Amino acid sequence: MALGPRLDLRQTQSLVMTPQLQQAIKLLALSNLEIESFVSEALESNPLLEVGEVSREKGDDTPEASAGEHEATPEFDGDAALDIADYARDPEAAPGDSGDWAQAGGTGLGGEDLPDLENRSTEGPSLAEHLSGQIGALAHDAREALIAGRIVYELDEAGYLHMELRELAEELGAPLAEIERGLDLVQSLEPTGVGARSLSECLALQAKEADRYDPCMARLIDNLDLLASGDIARLRRLCEVDEEDIADMLAELRSYDPKPGCRYGGGGEAAIVPDVLVTPGKGGGWQIRINEASLPRLVVNREYYIELEAGARDKASRAWLNEQLGEADWLIRALDQRQKTILKTASEIVTLQEGFFREGVSAMRPLTLREVAERIEMHESTVSRVTSNKFLSCPRGTFEMKYFFSSGVAAADGEGASSEAIKARIRALCDAEDPKKVLSDQKLADMLNEEGFDLARRTVAKYREAIGIGSSAQRRREKKLKNL
Repeated sequence: MALGPRLDLRQTQSLVMTPQLQQAIKLLALSNLEIESFVSEALESNPLLEVGEVSREKGDDTPEASAGEHEATPEFDGDAALDIADYARDPEAAPGDSGDWAQAGGTGLGGEDLPDLENRSTEGPSLAEHLSGQIGALAHDAREALIAGRIVYELDEAGYLHMELRELAEELGAPLAEIERGLDLVQSLEPTGVGARSLSECLALQAKEADRYDPCMARLIDNLDLLASGDIARLRRLCEVDEEDIADMLAELRSYDPKPGCRYGGGGEAAIVPDVLVTPGKGGGWQIRINEASLPRLVVNREYYIELEAGARDKASRAWLNEQLGEADWLIRALDQRQKTILKTASEIVTLQEGFFREGVSAMRPLTLREVAERIEMHESTVSRVTSNKFLSCPRGTFEMKYFFSSGVAAADGEGASSEAIKARIRALCDAEDPKKVLSDQKLADMLNEEGFDLARRTVAKYREAIGIGSSAQRRREKKLKNL
């Protein structure tokens, strides 16, 4: 065969990720607060961008999303160390400079000539963000994670919970025992002491973490009023310790943080800002809209562009001006598309999880990212980005959109049931069982199968253990002890 040069014509297809496409994809994964920082940098770097007023007049060209039988009406424009005694006297006092008491802090925002998602700097995580990042690895299931996430949302900037657990149970439609387990999970998070309902509980949690919560320390923490009044002699007698021991205990107590949440940035106001607002609509449906509280509407200042264009006499100046105009137009379109995608995804979640919005956690159905992606005709990775770090506010509270996705089990009707609903049913059956006829795992499986759930005995045992219910033998012993 002779060797020589030749000319071939080939046709191939490839996907090229332009810088703007990469930026648009990253915009989807950002929360509203992160978008606000990004927009602020863009306003500083691009002279053609400015904040416009959001129109609410009838007849505006506002995009609408469908949520099945729900009415989804988006409302955005398409153009678009304190002394422990002092703290016991005044729990509202701000952290001071004495001792080892922690103080809150944060870093500022830095801007670049061009907005760049990769190089932007942000404040340190808020308390809610710091705690939410730990829940997934510690929660036994999505139901427990959802409840813990809701409790985190109720914490004040110091890390305290002021909402009554019974009120929260009614709001979520969940048993009080599950709310208590959710609180136990929150109180196990770092920093130790968060989720406490009083100063005494906050200090007790830290003493337990330090393995110092003996009966003497417990009595000391239960009598902080005596410490506040300076009655050390009486406190020492109550604790049944000598002067050296009481001094050591007080030193230990002063090393604890009465406001563990204050060491994280963001404060109460920036804890969680919902990205999507869901409210009851007319006719029993739902209104779903983007929260514009932290999303300014961007517009291009055309008059300023014309003025600059008139003064651009050389080629380099005109090229720079056209580049700024192109970037401004692209950012407005990208933000508008981001809002439409979030709204479309949220509307589908509301449609598929209507049981949760009407009845509570026990009515959640199994849901996967793939199912939502197929229904809104988008890629699964897009749905994953859209639901990451996004929060949905509804009458039952504020929840991360990721929490509406959970595994399920087969049912006789072919619809399937959420694993969370199955666990709730197992708990209800165990709570209602006759102490003299405790249900075995096989009996529980038979009863659930009669109700239309296709469950094996081993599956029932797995779910039972996941929600902290003992075996039939353990429950039988517990019920006998209660009846003694």
